Amino acid sequence: MIRKIFAAFAVVIAAALAAPAHAQVRVSVEEGHLNPMPIAVVDFLGANPAAQQVGRDVAGVIRANLDRSGLFRPISSNAFIERIGALEVPPRFADWKIIDAQGLVVGQVTPLPDGRIRIDFRLYDVFAEQQMTGFTYTTTPDNWRRIAHRISDQIYEQLTGERGYFDTRIVFVSETGPRTRRVKRLMIMDQDGANPFFLTSPDAMVLTPRFSPSTQMITYMSFETGAPRVFLYNLETNRREVLGDFPGMTFSPRFSPNGRSIVFTLDMNGNSEIFSMDLATRSRQRLTNNASIDTSPSYSPDGAQIVFTSDRGGSPQLYVMNADGSGQRRISFGAGRYSTPVWSPRGDLIAFTREGGGRFAIGVMRPDGSGERILTESYLDEAPTWSPNGRVIMFFRESRGAGPRLWSVDLTGRNLREIPTQTDASDPAWSPLLP
Repeated sequence: MIRKIFAAFAVVIAAALAAPAHAQVRVSVEEGHLNPMPIAVVDFLGANPAAQQVGRDVAGVIRANLDRSGLFRPISSNAFIERIGALEVPPRFADWKIIDAQGLVVGQVTPLPDGRIRIDFRLYDVFAEQQMTGFTYTTTPDNWRRIAHRISDQIYEQLTGERGYFDTRIVFVSETGPRTRRVKRLMIMDQDGANPFFLTSPDAMVLTPRFSPSTQMITYMSFETGAPRVFLYNLETNRREVLGDFPGMTFSPRFSPNGRSIVFTLDMNGNSEIFSMDLATRSRQRLTNNASIDTSPSYSPDGAQIVFTSDRGGSPQLYVMNADGSGQRRISFGAGRYSTPVWSPRGDLIAFTREGGGRFAIGVMRPDGSGERILTESYLDEAPTWSPNGRVIMFFRESRGAGPRLWSVDLTGRNLREIPTQTDASDPAWSPLLP
């Protein structure tokens, strides 16, 4: 099933229908949802009822994606003055200016003789009265949602100047059952909560899933062999394998930026140390050698450095070292206990969990430890993961008397939103943009 989802997708970007114009409208990604851009997304046209339904569904997903970003405010269709009747006819820009639309998205779904569908879309700058971009996608009818995410990414990039993050997936730990007998399975879904399905059986508990930044590969910890072991899961081949047979417990795995090696924690007679392993040769290198606990390593996007958690200073704090283990130095000095650090894909920030005063917070700081900011705080906020463009952080939140759920927040600390899941959910990991 996984192979079908990743391999059956056959999309053709035919051509950009117009060279990107210099937009007079531009969204600032630094302002969060203080001044979201008003944008009109019209239900895509269709030649028959089935195509019209797909057109409505595609437009609905685009509106929802843009709205969740906090940077856009989709205008209600009840306010539309012009009714788009043909994709090739330019819109009446005056009608869209009246309702304060700064961007306009229109499209069309066309059934093809071979059973596939063609989805065309146009993005207009209403102020400049010109088309910014347009693409044609050809795919199978059941893959319309994937196209909607790709169109959302095109719109996001044109209007913010940065790559989008909608055509991605989230892997997380699905939690069910009573607290005394919790069942924890790997589940994967689209970034908006759609298309969820399980990757593992309920027979063995799983923890800390992590996506490769460059391939459709997941690493996670599982107890299915009896002892806790790190597993590799190839989503394209549906193949799973144990990372290695080590004498102690292995946990907290993460991929290197190129996906060719893994850094992880190995418990050696009660002492946790950090190791790296080349996935091709399975040779490993010890990176830390300390009497205290060293764990939760995460590579910088250039692969040159690793951030990790250590209690060598008396309490869990964040440290940075070179990829070969040299140059270890502490970077967190705030009040509280720091854990689960993860480097931003942009390289400019490190996200973390901070515990103090009976509460848990998600925050960010620069790699040298300066500029620390808390983005969200509650009874229990933990385990941040970055969107591939480094602008949104997902994490899990647990309230008193309630199970964990997934949430997201942008770098302004605003636009806090719950992500829908079928079950309780923890330990999210965000995929790279899908190929």
